[in-house]
Amino acid sequence: MTLWSRKPKDADGKAARRTAVLAVEGLDVYYGRAHALQGVSFVLDHGVFGIVGRNGMGKTTLCNTITGLVPGSGSVKLLGEEILGRAPNQITMRGIAYVPQGRRVWPSLSVDETLRLVASHRREVDRVYTMFPRLAERKGNGGSQLSGGEQQMLAIGRALLLDPKLLVMDEPTEGLAPVIVDQVAQALKNLAAEGDIAVLLIEQNLGVAMEVADTIGVMVNGRLAQTMPAHELAADRELQERLLGVRSGGHGEEEPEAAPAPAPTSATEPVRIYTVQRAHGGGGPSLDSALPGTVRGFNRWNSSGLDTPADLPREAPAAAVSAPAPAASRAAQVFDFPVAASSGRAAYVAGTFDTKGRELFYLRQCLERRGLRVVTVDLSTSGKTSPASVHPREVARHHPQGESAVFSGDRGSAVTAMALAFQRFVQTRRDLGGIISAGGSGGTSLATPAMQALAIGVPKVMVSTMASGDTRPYVGPSDICMMYSVTDVQGINRISERVLANAAHALVGMIANPLPESTATKPALGLTMFGVTTPCVQAVTKLLGDTYDCLVFHATGVGGQSMEKLADSGLLAGVVDVSTTEIADEIAGGTLSAGPTRMDVFARHALPYVGSCGALDMANFGAWDSVPERFKSRRLYRHNPNVTLMRTTEDDCRGIGEFIATKLNAMRGPVRFLIPEVGVSAIDKPGAPFHDPAANRVLFDTLSTGFKPTATKKLVRLPHHINDDAFAQALAAAWHDIAPADHLTGTPHAAHR
Repeated sequence: MTLWSRKPKDADGKAARRTAVLAVEGLDVYYGRAHALQGVSFVLDHGVFGIVGRNGMGKTTLCNTITGLVPGSGSVKLLGEEILGRAPNQITMRGIAYVPQGRRVWPSLSVDETLRLVASHRREVDRVYTMFPRLAERKGNGGSQLSGGEQQMLAIGRALLLDPKLLVMDEPTEGLAPVIVDQVAQALKNLAAEGDIAVLLIEQNLGVAMEVADTIGVMVNGRLAQTMPAHELAADRELQERLLGVRSGGHGEEEPEAAPAPAPTSATEPVRIYTVQRAHGGGGPSLDSALPGTVRGFNRWNSSGLDTPADLPREAPAAAVSAPAPAASRAAQVFDFPVAASSGRAAYVAGTFDTKGRELFYLRQCLERRGLRVVTVDLSTSGKTSPASVHPREVARHHPQGESAVFSGDRGSAVTAMALAFQRFVQTRRDLGGIISAGGSGGTSLATPAMQALAIGVPKVMVSTMASGDTRPYVGPSDICMMYSVTDVQGINRISERVLANAAHALVGMIANPLPESTATKPALGLTMFGVTTPCVQAVTKLLGDTYDCLVFHATGVGGQSMEKLADSGLLAGVVDVSTTEIADEIAGGTLSAGPTRMDVFARHALPYVGSCGALDMANFGAWDSVPERFKSRRLYRHNPNVTLMRTTEDDCRGIGEFIATKLNAMRGPVRFLIPEVGVSAIDKPGAPFHDPAANRVLFDTLSTGFKPTATKKLVRLPHHINDDAFAQALAAAWHDIAPADHLTGTPHAAHR
């Protein structure tokens, strides 16, 4: 029996009930001409009844109609009593408590004030604190100061204080961290196990719904297309895809002119959602009930326009529709959103909602209309009330020093700290299918470090005023798609509307159409090349290309970072790091450094590593006049009008050798490092501009002295020039010496299994 239950028990220990807790029959709801709910019928006797489906299918409308917030026709009975048409407060008094989507906690009331406002006795508030100890710790905090998970706990506790017979919960896990999702799911399972409160659960997280619910109903276009035991759906992946995936009819398939297609009534019928667009363009959709596959009314799935009136509920599409175009000018489009790409993954919209809220919510609107689940994340540091799914303080708690490091009162340090917190935050999200943001220089600096932290291949879109300049600080070695905003990110106008919509739809395409797993059988191998080491790398690629997919990276700073980003993401089987020249720029002060963390990835992952001293004789600058004054007396070489090279000195070479030896010693996987004693670049040989045997000797001796050989790590000095065929053959042989046998079958390396 639950803490709030006062129902008598029968002999079997179950709450005595003579009728179903909730019986819905023939429920219809219209928003103008849009038919949002279409003859919905189901019975909830006890336990948890879960309803799943995409955005725009009518789930929230169903909740709002049952709780009296939206009028409808048909029948809704609570324990046999008709409640459809009653006022929301009357329905609540009869035993229905509502936990709405978005929580809707009072921002100005503390946790304790919120609960005391609802509770009849103080002991009932204490019971909520027993159920959710975190709320007891935060009882003095206002609603706007709570994280998303804490707000959800408060919303559930507030509803339970009403002593309900039926708990209606709309998207209770939306936007929550995985650990909080687990806590909320466990709380629901505990309620269901007691059996005294029935639960109607609307949930887009299919895993949570199947774990918690006894029965699952799949809602498609305002209808319950299928109802079945949760364990049957959980055990049948193909059934999940048939019911929740959207199937197209195939190219060239002829659809006969017929009446509107009915909702699927069995698991074998594919779900087809069509939109109809004018042949000559136009702003809104034009629908015809005689067109095959169309549904009554329109929602985000069958409306292609972006002009939904702001006063309509979120579930409702545009009500004003132009006259139909002639039949000959209409063409049906099928949107195919694989269930695996969208139901379990969300599009994250992140940014400063205190200053860019309108633009960010417009992005959310565009994404939801295409059927994606959306999580909004607020990165504001102003301390204002947040309308987003994830509160800024929830993000800030991921900072190593906690939220106080973010909300320090200093705007400059606050932005830097929030960027770090957000970077750590996104790495905890199990449902992140893609991310989009919009902003100026500050917003771009907040969002892009987190995007860079995500694996290569995760969709990332940044709409920014900074996208028309030097984007290297923002994109770095990642695959961020930056789109220039044209106008400032300030308001919705004829330009920003198009740019933001294009960005959102680009993200939709990336998330909804993931590239299938590669069928390539050759493992990917990373190689680094510079202009002065090209013959060596080309020879190695030729020697290894039959067995490996050789990915060559230009060692210009970001090239080395990109290679190591792929290694960090588990996309490389190992590397042949021929051209470590970026380290020379790091030590000598050149412009093409990859940073002090170069080679650190191999201390995190036990990947096979073959390296060499390619182009360590030079540091890089731009045009001749760009060389700093302090280097003008050094040995310089004009490589081309835009590139000036500087020969590394003996002191530079000593520092480079120490740097590399330290990194090699820290590596976890097998290592082979080969030293070409005759020269390290095309211009380091007798008679060439950078030939300096004394400097090279310091480099080689420092490496040999600092390196600590083991059974799996070896350093080899060879009497070759780096571009000699013999040296390329030695590099290839070294790789074969340490490459795992499973590479022959294309199996990923053990370090990333």
